Amino acid sequence: MLVQATTTHAHVVVLGNEKGGSGKSTIALHIAVALLKAGQRVATIDLDCRQRSFTHYIENRRAWTRRTGLALELPHHRFIELGDSMQIADNESAEIPQFSEAVSEVEKSHDFIVIDTPGTDSYLMRLAHGMADTLVTPLNDSFMDFDVLGTIDPVTYSVTGEGHYAEMVRDTRRKRRQFDGVSIDWIVVRDRLSTRGSGNKGGVADVLNDLSFRLGFRSIDGLAERVIYRELFPRGLTALDDLDETTLGTRPSMEHVTARNEVTSLLAQLNLPLDERGRRRAANRAEWFAQVDKPLKTLDITDA
Repeated sequence: MLVQATTTHAHVVVLGNEKGGSGKSTIALHIAVALLKAGQRVATIDLDCRQRSFTHYIENRRAWTRRTGLALELPHHRFIELGDSMQIADNESAEIPQFSEAVSEVEKSHDFIVIDTPGTDSYLMRLAHGMADTLVTPLNDSFMDFDVLGTIDPVTYSVTGEGHYAEMVRDTRRKRRQFDGVSIDWIVVRDRLSTRGSGNKGGVADVLNDLSFRLGFRSIDGLAERVIYRELFPRGLTALDDLDETTLGTRPSMEHVTARNEVTSLLAQLNLPLDERGRRRAANRAEWFAQVDKPLKTLDITDA
């Protein structure tokens, strides 16, 4: 389902979770590239000042573009410089103006802003969550990672409480509704699913489903635990890019096709509001590329 965009400001997509290694940066770039391929004007911001996985992913994509000459889609990207003071307040004073400048630079000239946040709690991370129109929380398909969202009874596996990250998101969503009436669409993505159909899958899915009614988020299946996603990173590629040897730098496999199908399914469930003008831009771009290798049509001289 695609929704018609009606705002003059960019739609903000935030990737957030207070646990590292959940796949935020991988999903963030796939979202950005999918939107670019749909003709949307996309800006990206990396708030993980230390790791910068999102920034490195985009830099790898830019480098692969230069090396191969491929016309890979690239967002307008900014990252926040890490404050170097021993005082948290001083670091926030240095980082927050950077974030404000990055957002102000693109909020009226782009259709989407995709923000990747660190796996730790900070004022900057909370500020980004408060700006979100769509909040995407990747969560490894494991009860070990579930505790950021909630606690469960060890015998019945019923939900007994809310986790620290869930409490923060609930408070942020309440403040956002009070501020401008916007209800943040919160989506929890069960990530790194077992390709072998682990028996744990149903357990985590059932508990998430119960907690979703309590916290008001949508739970969807994300990406499986596939080597292919790690292999795409050094070239900055996504499962949505052309599946050929020129683009991939290697022969494509069924793993590439399967990965593309699951990424496409995930993105469709996000229900992001695509702008109709962007769709037309994408269609015109596709038509131009389809015609660029064809010979020009000329009138036969005898018909003149």
